[in-house]
Amino acid sequence: MSGLTQYPAGKRPAAPQISGELINGGTLDLAEWRGEVIVINVWGSWCAPCRVEAPGLQKVFDETRSMGVRFVGFDTRDNDAAAQAFEKSYGITYPSIRDRDGTLLLRFEGRIPVSAVPSTVMIDRDGKIAARIIGAASYATLSSLVKDLAAEKPSVRTSK
Repeated sequence: MSGLTQYPAGKRPAAPQISGELINGGTLDLAEWRGEVIVINVWGSWCAPCRVEAPGLQKVFDETRSMGVRFVGFDTRDNDAAAQAFEKSYGITYPSIRDRDGTLLLRFEGRIPVSAVPSTVMIDRDGKIAARIIGAASYATLSSLVKDLAAEKPSVRTSK
């Protein structure tokens, strides 16, 4: 079962602060990506629908990178060796944060059920949640949503 929820501009909830350790080493703080569209995909190497959606996610990442879109995975209930093998097998080149116990998902305050793997959340340039997909994201749906979001202008307030 999958479900798409979109939040209209002006009524979007703030995205939580997220940082963590990457499965391939190092750390990532999503605050560094403020001003860019961020796509978060919750996955696990053990998840059959995650294997189905992985090629489409990578394709949308490749197509939208030059539009100021960043992708990050939340690898949940997994171990690094299995996660790294999954990424290699599916040619995933964007980073994934280790979320072994679902702690990062809990920061989304019920907008993503901890058991909803896979799930995808799109964050606009202002750091607000613009859309979420519970279940496997199809290439067509994800591509359309991400490209529309990339075309949006950030709000009037300036930062930096």
